[in-house]
Amino acid sequence: MTNKEINFEEVKEYLTKCSPETKIYIGADSERINADGIWYVDVLTCLIVHIDAKHGGKMFGQIRRERDYDKALNKPRMRMMMEAYAAADLYLRFVEIIDKYKIEIHLDIASNPVYGSNCAHSEAVGYIKGVCGLDAVTKPHSWAASNVADATKRLLAV
Repeated sequence: MTNKEINFEEVKEYLTKCSPETKIYIGADSERINADGIWYVDVLTCLIVHIDAKHGGKMFGQIRRERDYDKALNKPRMRMMMEAYAAADLYLRFVEIIDKYKIEIHLDIASNPVYGSNCAHSEAVGYIKGVCGLDAVTKPHSWAASNVADATKRLLAV
């Protein structure tokens, strides 16, 4: 699999047509992949431009493959943190062109301790707050991560 990055200039050009009421959502999700007996994580991130916060918009997506070092599959701490790192990285790469809009960062991490992804909830939320200065939105309210980032791989036809 080849990593695919969002084109900065393409997003910048698209935003020239958007009003200040536009909202930006950044979503991150991941998927474990076994390739030749080695576990990897496809980290899927998206930047969604919601025109005027009510008129549809456009999704820009990217995929990065990294090694999976989690030992316990039911407690995917490293994988959840990879999602937080990817979301923060995407935010930082685009902050100069998106900072005039209302921005939300969505992580596909459960707020409910019953679920395995919750093992990194406080660390991931804290990381986003510390690096981006934003409160992360997590499950069950993180639709940009749970739905859109999850579809990124399929939409990019990887």
